[in-house]
Amino acid sequence: MNTITIIGLGAADLEQLPLGVYRDLTQNHSHLYARTLDHPVIQALQKEGVTFESFDSVYESHDHFGDVYTEIVSRLLTLSHGQNITYVVPGHPMLAERTVQLLIQARDKGEVALDIKGGQSFLDATFTALEIDPIEGFQFADATDLKREELQFLNHLILCQVYDSLIASEVKLTLLEDLPADYPVTIVTAAGSELEKIVTVPLEELDRRVEVNNLTSVYIPPVKKEVLNHRFFRLREVIKILRSPEGCPWDRKQTHESLRKYMIEEAYEFIDAVNRMDDDHMVEELGDVLLQVMLHSQIGEDEGFFTIDDVIVSITEKMIRRHPHVFGEMTVDSSDEVVTNWEAIKAEEKGEQPDSILDSVPESFPALLQAEELQKKAAKVGFDWDNVAPVIEKVEEEWREFKEARDSGDREEMEKEFGDWLFAIANLARHYKISSENALQRTNRKFRTRLSSMEKDARTEGQQLTDYDLDSLEELWVKAKAKHKGAE
Repeated sequence: MNTITIIGLGAADLEQLPLGVYRDLTQNHSHLYARTLDHPVIQALQKEGVTFESFDSVYESHDHFGDVYTEIVSRLLTLSHGQNITYVVPGHPMLAERTVQLLIQARDKGEVALDIKGGQSFLDATFTALEIDPIEGFQFADATDLKREELQFLNHLILCQVYDSLIASEVKLTLLEDLPADYPVTIVTAAGSELEKIVTVPLEELDRRVEVNNLTSVYIPPVKKEVLNHRFFRLREVIKILRSPEGCPWDRKQTHESLRKYMIEEAYEFIDAVNRMDDDHMVEELGDVLLQVMLHSQIGEDEGFFTIDDVIVSITEKMIRRHPHVFGEMTVDSSDEVVTNWEAIKAEEKGEQPDSILDSVPESFPALLQAEELQKKAAKVGFDWDNVAPVIEKVEEEWREFKEARDSGDREEMEKEFGDWLFAIANLARHYKISSENALQRTNRKFRTRLSSMEKDARTEGQQLTDYDLDSLEELWVKAKAKHKGAE
C-alpha cells in the first residue's frame, strides 16, 4: 500500500517552518501536491525551485466547500495508486483541515497509508497577537460551516477559514443574529508573520472595510450576559435568581398549586392575541407562558424532583418517537395517517390500559371543550350516531326537558337539563365538524365588538348605555350590527 505524506506548512512565512520539514520539501523533487498555492511558504519555496501541483482549480468547479474537499481527497487517493506522494496544507494538518480528516477516514477503511507531519498552528501566533489566554474559555469554529446554535459567546471565539468577502459576509449575518451591529470584532491575517495584520471593526463592517484571504481569522471577544438576554441560558439564570434566597419574595413562595391559575390565564391571553392576529402580543404572551414553564421547572429543581432539562428531553424524545415518518423509516401518505400513528405510539408508550378511555381528557378543560373531547373518545369506540338526524332529535328532546323543568320551577333540575342540552349542542357541532368552543368564542368576540360600538356611539351623543331605554338600545344594536357586519 502506498503512502500519502501530509505536511503542514505552518501559519505564516518560511522563517517559522521547522528545519526538518524544510528539508523534506526541498529534497523532494516530485509528487508534491498542495491544497492551495496561496501560502507564503509555498511562494518562497517556489523561488527556490520547488514545484507544487495544486488543487486551486477545484475550488472554481464547486459551490460548496464540502464538495471541494471531497474531490481533492478523491484525486489524492487516485494519485497515490502505484506511488508515494506528499500533500501539503496550510497551518497544522490536524487543525481545521477537512481534507486531512477525510484522508484519515480513508486510511481507517484500508484505502491508503498516511504519514502526518506537523506544522506550526496559527492559533499560538493568534493568541499572542490578540494577547488572550484561552484558559479563560475558548471556542474555535470553522467559518465555512458556522452553526449559530453552537456558538459560545461567553468565551473567546475565533472563526478560522474566512477565505473571502463572501464568507466574511455570511459570518457577519450569522453573528448579527445574536450581537449588536456595533459589537467590536477583530480581523487577524497572517498571524506571527511579517505580513501580520490586525484590524478591529464594528461587526456590521466585517465584510466591507477589510481585505481577507486564506490566512484570515475573525476574533469575537467574550460577550456580556446582558447582551445575550435572548438566549435560553439567560432566562434560566434569571428564574433561578428570582427563586433564590436573594431573589424575589413573591417568586420564592410560589408552588405548583399556587401557580395553576396563571398557566391557564396566560394560555388564554395568548389565544386572544392569536384571535386578534397581533404578532407583538403573541410574542409577549408566549413569553408569559414560557415563564410559567420555567417557574414550575425551577420549583421542581429546588425540591429535587426534576429540572427544565428533564422537561426538554421528555418532549424532544417524545417528538422523535411519535414522528417515525420524519426521524425513522416509516412512510405516510396523509395527515390522517400521522394522527393514527400518533395515537398508536401513544397507546404503546402508556403500556397498561387506563381504567377508562376518558381518563386522558382533563377535568380542568373548559366545559364546552371537555364535552367535545369526551364525545370524540366515545365515538372512537363506536358510541356515536351514524348521521346527524338523531343528534338533532336529541337536541330538541333535551330542550323540551329543560322547558319542563323550567315550568316546574325546579332550578336544580333546570341546571341539569340545560347542561344536557349544551352537551347535545356540542355533539351536533361535532357532527357538522364545527368546534363548538371556537364557534362560541367567535360569537363572544362579535358581541364584544357590537356592544363596544354601542358604547362609542353613546359617548358621541354625550350619554352612557344606562341612559337609554330598551328600544333605543335595540336601535344602537342594529346600527352596530350593520357597521361591523363585513368584519365579523
